[in-house]
Amino acid sequence: MKTMKTLNLEEVVQYVEKNIGTFHEKRIQGLDSLKLSQVLKRKNPYLFKAKYVLTAEQIIRGIVDAHISSNEEGIFGDWLEGLAIYINEKVYGGKKSGIIGVDLEFDKDGVRYIVNIKSGPNWGNSSQIAKMVSDFKTAKKILRTSNSKLHIIAVNGCCYGRDRKPDKGDYFKYCGQSFWEFISGNKNLYIEIIEPLGHKAKEKNDNFIKLYSQMINKFTKEFADEFCKDSGEIDWEKLVQFNSSTIVEKKKN
Repeated sequence: MKTMKTLNLEEVVQYVEKNIGTFHEKRIQGLDSLKLSQVLKRKNPYLFKAKYVLTAEQIIRGIVDAHISSNEEGIFGDWLEGLAIYINEKVYGGKKSGIIGVDLEFDKDGVRYIVNIKSGPNWGNSSQIAKMVSDFKTAKKILRTSNSKLHIIAVNGCCYGRDRKPDKGDYFKYCGQSFWEFISGNKNLYIEIIEPLGHKAKEKNDNFIKLYSQMINKFTKEFADEFCKDSGEIDWEKLVQFNSSTIVEKKKN
């Protein structure tokens, strides 16, 4: 049985500072590959009309900001998962699992823990949670084929937030401080990892803001050219047709 090791916070800081650039690079890549037609087809044009949106820039900022927020949540969630696995490996010898639906496996006090890691507590609807529970059951069967007496506990770990009733019956749900303490043995880790996450954040964000501003200007011009009348008024009929018409557009040569 592997013994628990004390977490070296300096190693965590070094890991974060070395790898946080990956998050920023993916943020920029996600923005750089964005196409106006893609985001316009995903958003509700009726909502903009109902909110009395009158300018092309208002629409563009609304759809781009929503896309960025959603995209960043996913990118950073993946990054935090990597950090959690790194920390757990240092303390308990855990590893990224090869079983579908399980992100982390580790042994502690005679128990094999299988962990599904999410960003925050409100990550899924009832069917998505049912899928996670099903994945946990399948994972237990797989692990017990080689050791039928293996004591396995399933955990849904959330990097932030809280849940006052962690015992869900089929699994435990640990959020925020509870999650970081669970994987590291350090009850203050949830606070201690905040500072290194800001490593070169301003420098990286300045690059992102520059690209963001260029994207807003570019998309606003494209939108105005395509969906504004000569008077400057938004052509709502044309915008709704682009978004929702059953007529398939012919590709322009």
